[in-house]
Amino acid sequence: MFTAENWPIGANMLSFGTFGSTTPDGTPTLEASSSVWASQLRQVKELGVDQIDPTDAWLPLAKLSDERVEEFRRVLDGEGLTLSSISMTRNSVVDVENGEQNLADALRFIELAPSFGVTVVNTGFMQALTEEQAAAIWFWLADGHVDDPALRDLAIERVRTLGDAAKAQGIEVSLEMYEDTYIGTADEAVAFLRDVDHESVGLNPDLGNLVRLHREVEPWPDMFEKVLPHSNFWHIKNYTRDLVRLHQLPPGHPPSPRPRLHRPVLLRALRLRLPRRDRRERPIHPPGAELGAGRDRLSPRPGTPVRRRTP
Repeated sequence: MFTAENWPIGANMLSFGTFGSTTPDGTPTLEASSSVWASQLRQVKELGVDQIDPTDAWLPLAKLSDERVEEFRRVLDGEGLTLSSISMTRNSVVDVENGEQNLADALRFIELAPSFGVTVVNTGFMQALTEEQAAAIWFWLADGHVDDPALRDLAIERVRTLGDAAKAQGIEVSLEMYEDTYIGTADEAVAFLRDVDHESVGLNPDLGNLVRLHREVEPWPDMFEKVLPHSNFWHIKNYTRDLVRLHQLPPGHPPSPRPRLHRPVLLRALRLRLPRRDRRERPIHPPGAELGAGRDRLSPRPGTPVRRRTP
């Protein structure tokens, strides 16, 4: 059973994927030498982190040859790191142009995960940034992709396919909440998960994706109450909600979750033990399973050591 002391916490390598899965000199990360991988991993290790999520925005493991997968494994071992999870970023399984390939990649991640000791693969329905988003100071200030309701049934079907593959491997799939997707609000996320109805599929309540938006959103404590019982993985990050100043917030509307405000949510998740359906006999993957490290994953910021504390 996981405790507050041994829950796996990993740093997302997204900050090293800022150049679009390439190194600063333009070399695709999956083609880079293992010394480049080691150098970037070492920077994370030096912050006191011992587990990472390689995210396909940094190094798409699903596209590596078997030989290079083993090369990556040797690099991890050499740097004293392990994987906490594997995440897919902006590679929706219902992308009109690339959905089938993304589905194949997700299945490959699920196949690889157990060999790295990974028990959860995270994915979602967010898609590539639009030109307007790429040009914005902060991409969420511009409108992005909106999921097509006509493809929702296909999304459910393909997520079930991932769930079946995960169950066969003894692991789970988590769906990352993101605006304007099928799981873009707490109510939509819970409804989608219920329609998927698969014991190996849960939610990633990454509410930072929603809090940062310059639009009206449900108060974050209310959203957590709805989604935590269905969650099996967690991207934790913080944003200051700058749509309005705090004194302009409607009565009863809480400010953005900050480190001290995350504490009661973590305690709530601990008390819930993240139960889903009838699976109350064991805790599912811990809240705080991944701490973001990119420009849109601001908790902890690069340079902040990860510490395990008793809630």
